[in-house]
Amino acid sequence: MTAAGITWGVLPRGCLDRVVVCSPHFDDAAMGAAHLLFAHPGSTVVTVFGGRPARYPDPPTDWDALGGFGAGDDVVARRREEDRAAMEVLGATPVWLDLVDHQYLREEERAPVEEVERQLEAVLDRVAPTAVFLPMGIANPDHAATHDAGVRVAGRRREVAWFCYEDAGYRHLPGLLAWRVARLFRGDLWPTPMIVPVVADEARKRRAIECYRSQLAPLRRDHALDARLAAGVPEQYWHLAPPPPGWEALRDL
Repeated sequence: MTAAGITWGVLPRGCLDRVVVCSPHFDDAAMGAAHLLFAHPGSTVVTVFGGRPARYPDPPTDWDALGGFGAGDDVVARRREEDRAAMEVLGATPVWLDLVDHQYLREEERAPVEEVERQLEAVLDRVAPTAVFLPMGIANPDHAATHDAGVRVAGRRREVAWFCYEDAGYRHLPGLLAWRVARLFRGDLWPTPMIVPVVADEARKRRAIECYRSQLAPLRRDHALDARLAAGVPEQYWHLAPPPPGWEALRDL
C-alpha cells in the first residue's frame, strides 16, 4: 500500500483484516490502542519486553515496589496473568517476547535493536498481518527500541500497512511527539494521521487498564493515569509510508 493510493486518510478495504499491535510493556497497548483493538477483535498484541530477568533486583525497583511487589516475587509471572485478563477485555491474543524490561538491566545489558528486530519479525512471519501498529517510541528506552526495530522491519515489508500509535502519557511530555514526527518526516516513512475505524468505549478501556493491578499505583503517581482516563483522551494513529512522488522536496522547506 502506497501513500499515493490513499486519499484524505481513507484506508483501502482489507487493510486492517489482521492487525498486530506492538506493545513495549504489558500495559501499553491497552492504554494507547484499546479503541483500535475493540474495532478489530482477534488482533494480536505482542509485548516486546515481556521476558523474565535472570534475577530480580533486591530490593525491588521503585516501580515494582509501588506496585506491591517484594523481594523474591516473580513480577513478570503476575504481569502476564494481568495481561491475559486485559486481553480478554480487549478481545486480542497476547504474544510475549523474552526480551527484558530495561528497569532490570544496566544499559550495556539491554537487547540491541537488531535483536528486537529479529524477534519481532519472527512473530510477523507466523501471524502474517495486514497491518502493524508500533508505538511512536518516545521517552522510554524500551518504547524507542520497539519503534526503531519496527521501522527497520517496515523498510523491508512494504506489503504490510505500517502505523504508529501515540504512547499514552509520554506523548504529553513537551516536544517529544513533535520530535518523533519530525524525525520520521526526515526519513523514508512519512507519518500521516489516518482515519482508522475504532470503537471509542472509554468504560471498556478503563476495565482493560484496571486489569493491570500491579501497574496502577505507579501509573497514577508518575503518568497522570486518572486525569487521562477522566478526560477520555482520544487515541491517534499515524500511517507510515513513503511520500507521494515529487513531495520529497518538502523535507528541505
